[in-house]
Amino acid sequence: MSTPSLNDLIELGAISEAQGLQGQVKVRPHSSEPVALLSSKAVWLSLIPRRDAGVAASIEQASLTQYKVKSAKMHSGNVVMTLDGVTDRDQALALKGARILVARDAFPKAESDSYYWIDLIGCHAINLQNEMLGEVIDVTENGAHGVIAIGDSSSKETKYLVPFVKEVVQKVDLPNKVITLDWQSDWQ
Repeated sequence: MSTPSLNDLIELGAISEAQGLQGQVKVRPHSSEPVALLSSKAVWLSLIPRRDAGVAASIEQASLTQYKVKSAKMHSGNVVMTLDGVTDRDQALALKGARILVARDAFPKAESDSYYWIDLIGCHAINLQNEMLGEVIDVTENGAHGVIAIGDSSSKETKYLVPFVKEVVQKVDLPNKVITLDWQSDWQ
């Protein structure tokens, strides 16, 4: 299989440590519910710093290595993975710090009324009065629920932090990249 474009890969976590003596790795997932990470049959690892750290994409792309996932399970808030070809603790420790990336098209289908946060980024946010609020530039979690940051995508300046809850989010139209919110344009 050829190396996919970085635009097709989504970072889902990072290897934090070796687990045991048989080459398993402990992955710190970026999500509290790492469904895509747990169901992946293959992952790409990169030891180069994040794209937003100023590393040229061509250099980063060259550093990607694909591994088949033999097993993945949750353990104490981490994902413990067995990767094909990683057979002892020393090999696993050599991967410490590697970012775990998965092709977006390999994610399992989201349940109804559930969304992958990566799909929300870039959506236009409008309110019930059909006023444009901005674009979703980030999605985070505050412990109780998700929060979408709405603002200007070019400057990355946040104008609104909106709770991603049923009472506020009226409709998500992913094919048209539009989220309708019960949110007033003068609310900060």
